[in-house]
Amino acid sequence: MEGLRTAYGCLMVGILIILVVLIIISMIRSVAGPRIADRIIAVNMIGTMVIMMIAVLSVYLEENYLVDVCLIYAMISFLGVVVLCKVYTGVYLQRKQMKADLGAVEDNVRRQRLEKTGGRPGQEEPATGYVRENCEERQKTGEMKRVLEEQESIGEGRQ
Repeated sequence: MEGLRTAYGCLMVGILIILVVLIIISMIRSVAGPRIADRIIAVNMIGTMVIMMIAVLSVYLEENYLVDVCLIYAMISFLGVVVLCKVYTGVYLQRKQMKADLGAVEDNVRRQRLEKTGGRPGQEEPATGYVRENCEERQKTGEMKRVLEEQESIGEGRQ
């Protein structure tokens, strides 16, 4: 019976070591992941593996209160992932809206320049399309306001 208990203890320690290695790999993935979705999945995996470690420790140490800790940690981990997903979705939608706004501004500026030149497409000013070319840079520096002001000044010059 003592040999079985020793083998069982070695199995539990081996499982804990494997889980620690997997948590380290998941931490690397959460830091280096190319996309935000990869990072969220890695954080969720870390939470799940910690839950498994607590459950294994509960069996190994024969402490029943650790199962309660495991359940509470599972709920907190779930809520954390839900919040991260909500934040990620909000950031994604905000970037998508910003790109759509820049596209609409570019179309409006092009339309106003065509009206300014009398509606002849060949007579456009050479700077047409500059909004889309600098889209990423404008998002980073917050130049959307300047582009809108420029659009308004073109509209005022027409009147």
